[in-house]
Amino acid sequence: MIRALATVLALVCAMPAAAQTVAITGGRVVTMGPMGEIGRGTVVITGGRIVAVGADVAVPAGAKIVDATGKIVTPGLVAAGTALGLIEVRAVEATDDRATDASDLSAAFDAGYGLNPDSLLIPVARLGGITRAIATPAYKDKGGRELLFAGQAAAVVLDGRAMLMKRGVAMVLDMGDAGAERAGGARGAELVALRALFAEVRDYKIRRAAYDRGETRAYALSRADMDALIPVVEGRMPLLVSVNRAADIRDALALAREERLKLILESASEGWRVADEIAAAGVPVLLTPVENTPASFEMLGATLTNAARLAAAGVTIAIEGNGNHREREMRYNAGNAVANGLDWTAALASITISPARIFGLADHIGSLEVGKDGDVVIWDGDPLDTLARPTAVFIRGAAQPMTSRATELRDRYLPAVLHPANGETP
Repeated sequence: MIRALATVLALVCAMPAAAQTVAITGGRVVTMGPMGEIGRGTVVITGGRIVAVGADVAVPAGAKIVDATGKIVTPGLVAAGTALGLIEVRAVEATDDRATDASDLSAAFDAGYGLNPDSLLIPVARLGGITRAIATPAYKDKGGRELLFAGQAAAVVLDGRAMLMKRGVAMVLDMGDAGAERAGGARGAELVALRALFAEVRDYKIRRAAYDRGETRAYALSRADMDALIPVVEGRMPLLVSVNRAADIRDALALAREERLKLILESASEGWRVADEIAAAGVPVLLTPVENTPASFEMLGATLTNAARLAAAGVTIAIEGNGNHREREMRYNAGNAVANGLDWTAALASITISPARIFGLADHIGSLEVGKDGDVVIWDGDPLDTLARPTAVFIRGAAQPMTSRATELRDRYLPAVLHPANGETP
């Protein structure tokens, strides 16, 4: 009996923090949902999910109360087009799982495998308010590898537990300069090759039994790659295309229209030049709005007003960070876009609800609504201001550590610098 009671007590003590009820009270709640902004509101999270949001919400008995008076409360930020969980040290190849140079694996490469929840980059991103991310594969071109697809992106959670949220949220493809080089040196070669590959996938889809019996012609792709591309040609998995030049964007839109593909554009430095066409096609864009210099001939039209012009045309945009080790700067980029004409609410949407919608995750994250996961950030100022910081971050209702390896090193060594043991002034 005593042993059984001890077991029950141990189980109760081991319950995750997300099982608790947390009430965040008194803050300016920017829901990014139908309730809009609440001047002085309350968000209640139970069992990892939001159970109440509003101005007149009763706090449940026994709830842990977090006072957000004078602060801003937002949904957790969503980093699109990153490799969090897939890379640690850029110069150490063994810590970089973003890509493969296998000769028969491209579309089937799945970024949802090999994720590292203990990556030191994750706490740094969390301290920037990022709670979820789209882990995106890259290319590793060695020895003349000509496979066109990088692989499949996955949605991930950044709370230090099992990371995978959803596999196959997009198929990643380069067009423009990089895609042309991979296809043999010309943009036209890639477009012809893509159309041929999509035709083969459709043929394989209806003749799989004959393929298994060896009664079909040889296909250019491996079976794994063709299986991975079936959701793409069926329009169920988006094709995430990195492209910059206005003419290349038009080619991507035409390809998607003719092949009946679901398209997401990334980068789109000259997107503003064809904003109306992108909007008419209903295609969203992931971009880094601080790109304003022509790093290549395909980016001659880069401008700081790209995000604002795309949004004004009716394009859904998601703003990205500045690389895997600098994802926390995503919100700075959104603030920069505001300084160059983007509406503040639209900018916050571009790092919360918009990426959630683009990747089919809006039923779970991206806004503060009843039934959604309890991803909440409390800020001591405007989240798009470089001087503001999160004072608390919750993921699935669990409070996250407000430290990273960088802050631990600071706290360890800075006192010795400011107050040397020998009493000398540093």
